[in-house]
Amino acid sequence: MTPRQRRNLERLLAPRTIAFIGGEAAAFAARQCAEAGFDGEIWGVNPHRAELGGQPCFPSVKDLPGGPDAVFLAVPRDAAVETVAAFRDIDAGGIVSFTAGFGETGEVGVERERRLVEAAGEVALVGPNCSGILNFVCNAPLWPFSFGGSPTRRGIAFVTQSGMLGNTVTLNERTIPFAYIISAGNQAMLGIEDFLEVLVDDSAVSAIGLYVEGLRDIGRFAEAAIRALEAGVPIVVLKAGTSEIGSRLTATHTGTLSGTDELYQALFERLGIVRVTSPVALLETLKMLTVAGAPKGNRFAALTCSGGDSTMLADSAERLGIAFPQPSSGVAAALAEQLPPIATVTNPLDYTTPLWGHEEPLRRLCATMFSDGYDAAVLVQDYPPAAGDSQEPYHADARAFIAAAKEAGIPAAICTGLPETIDRQTRERLVAAGAAPLQGLEEGLSAMSEAARYGAFQSAFAPSRDGAGLAIRPVPPLAGEAAVVDEWEGKRRLAEAGVAVPEGRLVAAADAAAAAVEIGFPVALKMVSARLPHKTEAGAVRLGLDSPGAVDDAVAAIRDAVGAYAPQAATGDFLVERMVTGAVGELLVGVRRDDQFGQVMVLASGGTLVELVGDSRVLLLPADRASVEAALASLKVSAMIDGFRGAAAGDREALVDTILAIARFADSERDRLSELDVNPLMVLGEGEGVLAVDVLLRAVPSVAGR
Repeated sequence: MTPRQRRNLERLLAPRTIAFIGGEAAAFAARQCAEAGFDGEIWGVNPHRAELGGQPCFPSVKDLPGGPDAVFLAVPRDAAVETVAAFRDIDAGGIVSFTAGFGETGEVGVERERRLVEAAGEVALVGPNCSGILNFVCNAPLWPFSFGGSPTRRGIAFVTQSGMLGNTVTLNERTIPFAYIISAGNQAMLGIEDFLEVLVDDSAVSAIGLYVEGLRDIGRFAEAAIRALEAGVPIVVLKAGTSEIGSRLTATHTGTLSGTDELYQALFERLGIVRVTSPVALLETLKMLTVAGAPKGNRFAALTCSGGDSTMLADSAERLGIAFPQPSSGVAAALAEQLPPIATVTNPLDYTTPLWGHEEPLRRLCATMFSDGYDAAVLVQDYPPAAGDSQEPYHADARAFIAAAKEAGIPAAICTGLPETIDRQTRERLVAAGAAPLQGLEEGLSAMSEAARYGAFQSAFAPSRDGAGLAIRPVPPLAGEAAVVDEWEGKRRLAEAGVAVPEGRLVAAADAAAAAVEIGFPVALKMVSARLPHKTEAGAVRLGLDSPGAVDDAVAAIRDAVGAYAPQAATGDFLVERMVTGAVGELLVGVRRDDQFGQVMVLASGGTLVELVGDSRVLLLPADRASVEAALASLKVSAMIDGFRGAAAGDREALVDTILAIARFADSERDRLSELDVNPLMVLGEGEGVLAVDVLLRAVPSVAGR
């Protein structure tokens, strides 16, 4: 997006004049725009009509009084390029192209789309093949379908690659204030990253929701997301689709453990973006973030007036990673004095029906409970249909709860057991009071959990407000053709970078037994060949050899096995290494390159069953120590390193140091390194370090030193 295109996009989002061009779709959209209360000028363009949707109509673009800030384009496909060029010539701001029949139709359409973008020049072109833009700030819908929503001064911006989802979310019964709905369509000119860049600076935007199938420019998206993080504007994304962006056939396990979806997940985690899995979760999470705010952590206080609700809360929280710390002894004693005798002091707290509807005693009870310093508070209650004063006890409890949460300075949410058991008036009342009305127990707690993840990330980020370390560094083209490097050479290079490897010798077959004696038994024996990336499958490895005779026998057995498996890969070179014993755990640490995401690191439970176990995390490089530590902690093998069931703990400090050394090595060779697997990386006992037992490196020859 050029600077002028950005200015034109800003015009499009704050229009004073709008032109609708086309037939019935344009007429319907123009009528909706007028009925929404847009207070600028609305012009129709159609040579066969005197008016369009009840608005003045001009026979052609050149007859308009001037260049409109915004255009809704709904002309036939074959007229679109010429029409866009005409709007460019009169200095239009932005064009929303409802017209379809471009890149989505195949090769001919792609060329047609190229000409459309060329015709637009510096005009901000949205689409083509999009539903349009709903602007609730300026009451300026450029949209050819009926929609919901209401005017607002500030709200959520939702950018979607699915036009109809943009329409669907406006029909929600969840009291979500939207500022803008933008249907991105084919993104021929403007993509999600362009909209993000502008929306982050828009004071009318409180948070941003995204429906993403794929991103065009990961680097620019990351830059915009970092700016959102710096500005405190949360981003919540619903990622769908299984496109194979950046995927490559690889020689390593790393490639199979870091598919497209894993890369997107790593990107979102790196940037503090909340990822959800359904439209409902998207809406509830955005509601929590914009109405109540983001908790700074996951320590929640919960209150109910039902033992069943308390139990369900506890069950859901365990799945979602929410903590319900029990009241401290002093607070527990104070609560016991204020609760009815039938109540039990616990968190979640069932305050029981004797307190129900008694506002002031309940406010004091909540204030006492919140004094333990929680990060957020949730009250569970379902409202009856509004009729007379039947809701007043529920409102009294809500007022008491919200007042106490405000005094404690923590975000508050009132969550229903069922999504539909809270009416619009009650939702609006709660929103006005600053409490999020979350609909559905699982959905509500999930929204709070995700909001807490964002809040914790934001709190950790806030002291520096420096997002430079989060940027995505693109990888340059490889400086030659990559090839597999033999294990000996790969280990030599990693050892130079500070990665410890077992003591070993590269010898001819006849010298293997002597080398083993020199190293000391037991030893491991491997045939060394760049054509054997997976030596175990070829029978090129023998472990635990405890005598010279065993080594000689292993040499013969390996020669026979490799000769049968891949005779062209057989060599006379053997690696004799000291056997690694006493390992606490095994990991895989891998690095590969991706054209969009840069260098990708995979951490996983290691060994021969790495893909079957599937215990892995993906990081985008460069990564700092905290990110590596967090990724390690998420792996199941982490429990073994900590000393599972009383077993000895591993050298976690050395493990993190080694992973960071591998990352530095990868960065230093980013124009030559294609992919790398260290598998297994053996974690020894505390203070004993780690050892890279097997290394698979694919790189251009200069990395191999040959």
